[in-house]
Amino acid sequence: MAYYNENTVLWLDGSIIKAAEAKTDLYGQSLHYGYAVFEGIRSYRTAAGDTKIFKAVEHYDRLQRSAAAMNMPFDYSTTELIAATYDVLAKNKLQDAYIRPVVYAPANMSFNLNTESYTAIQAWEMAPFLGDKLLRVMTSSFQRPNPKGFKIEAKASGHYVNSILASQEAKGKGFDEALLTDMNGHVAEGPGANVFFEKNGKLFTPATGNILPGITRATVLEICHELDIPIEEGQYSTRDLLQADAAFFCGTAAEVIGWHSLDDKPFGKPFPDTLSRRIQLTYKDKVIEKQTELATI
Repeated sequence: MAYYNENTVLWLDGSIIKAAEAKTDLYGQSLHYGYAVFEGIRSYRTAAGDTKIFKAVEHYDRLQRSAAAMNMPFDYSTTELIAATYDVLAKNKLQDAYIRPVVYAPANMSFNLNTESYTAIQAWEMAPFLGDKLLRVMTSSFQRPNPKGFKIEAKASGHYVNSILASQEAKGKGFDEALLTDMNGHVAEGPGANVFFEKNGKLFTPATGNILPGITRATVLEICHELDIPIEEGQYSTRDLLQADAAFFCGTAAEVIGWHSLDDKPFGKPFPDTLSRRIQLTYKDKVIEKQTELATI
C-alpha cells in the first residue's frame, strides 16, 4: 500500500510540507522505545459533497490526554489541530480518508523528561482495515499488558507491539485476526479494535480497565441506547464468547466488522439475522453514508 507520493503533503508543527521531504531523528525516543502517542481518525464525503471528520473533537481531546499521560509536551489546542487536519485533507484532495496524528519525541537516549515534542498529521486513502467479510478469529497466546505496568488508557505507540505480535500470530496460522485476553484471562480486545458479542437478544462488551475504551466503541454504545438494545459491560471468558450468537470488532480503522467464528467454532446465528448486523448497518448508515453523528469545527 502506498501511503504517499511525490505530491502528498502533511502538517508538521504548524507547517505544510511534502511528505517525501519530511524527516525524523534516528536518535529519537519514539523510534528506539516506541515513546509516542497517536490517533486514528476517519473523514467521509457527505451527501452534500463536502468533507467531515468523524468525532474530531473526541479524537483530538484523547490525543491531548494521551500526551499528558505519557509526560509528553503538547502545545496545540483541539481547535487548531482540527483546522490543520481539514487543511491536510483539502491539500491532498482527500475526502474518504484515514487520518494519523502523531506526537513524537526528540533525540534523547536518556530517560530524562523531554522538554519538547513534535506533532505531525498525515492522511491517506484506506479501505476498512479488516476488510468487509466475516472474520475467522483465534484466541491469541498473547495477553494485553498489565494496566499497572502501562498507562493503558493512553493511545501510545509502544503498546501496539503487543497488537502486532497477536495479529501476526493469528495470520500466520491462517486466521483473519486475533482476540486478546487480559492478565486474568478475561476477554479484552482485538489488535486495535474493541469487542462486542451478543446472546439471547442482549449485547455484551468488556468493561474498561484492561482495554483502550475506543471512540467507535462509545458510538456503538450510543447506537444501542438509541435502538433500545440491552447492553452490559463486564468481565467475560472466552467460553462466554464461544457460546455467543454473534460477535464483532469495532474501531475507527475497522469500522464495524462481524465475526464468522472463534477458534474455528461458528456462532449460534447467521450474522444477517443478528443484532450485531443491525448495529453494523446503523453505523454504516449514520456515520459513513449520512454523517449524522459527525463532529465539525
